Amino acid sequence: MSGATHLRYEILRALRNPMLYAITLGLPLVLFYGVASGQRHVIHDGTTFPLYFMTAMAVYSAMFAVTAPGARIARDRASGWTRQMMVTPLRARTEVIAKVITMYLLALLSLVLLFLAGASLGVRLSATQWLELAGLLLVGVAPLAVLALILGYLLPSDALAPAVGGVVILLALFGGVYGFQLASSGPLFDVMKGLPSYWLVLAGDATVNRGNWPAQAWITIAVWVVVLVPVAMLAFRRSARRV
Repeated sequence: MSGATHLRYEILRALRNPMLYAITLGLPLVLFYGVASGQRHVIHDGTTFPLYFMTAMAVYSAMFAVTAPGARIARDRASGWTRQMMVTPLRARTEVIAKVITMYLLALLSLVLLFLAGASLGVRLSATQWLELAGLLLVGVAPLAVLALILGYLLPSDALAPAVGGVVILLALFGGVYGFQLASSGPLFDVMKGLPSYWLVLAGDATVNRGNWPAQAWITIAVWVVVLVPVAMLAFRRSARRV
């Protein structure tokens, strides 16, 4: 089986998962319309509330989108599919790349849907700003994609769903995804600024008002990726030895 065929297979598997439509795509849209519809003219931290909350829900949806393939990794290990793949000519690198591409395609789909929802409630951005916002969000979820690989290769399938869901919900809570921040100063605020989700939520404001992400945002994302990638490599090797 070629790498392109394997990638197509991974994408079809993802699109046939009903949880993708319920939690990753449907729930953020319901929350967005339910909350933002009555606050179209409210200003939140210098940004219109629909723009702020659209970005927040896009972050929420994209985080679930990039972590969803982690569950399939665990299920494949449990069912013996990973063992079967390893006796074929398909290289392990091709398998991992297919998983990552699938993660980002799902994340992109979630962003497009939230952007359309935002536009329907009056969010007006130029084409360049829409692309910049999407780019920042896709870069910002990179640590979550790597974390999904780690959890998928380390945890059993029955423990992965609560683990992934718990991680995403905690990051969303501390990052301000739900429309409010737990703190605006002090040690807790310092912890929040060390999370990718905090800067992801501010991507909309950065796109419209500042024109760029602050350096701290880029540093935070980069540090998370640099730390997690070696862990993902170790997790993959450990999993491969067990197959």
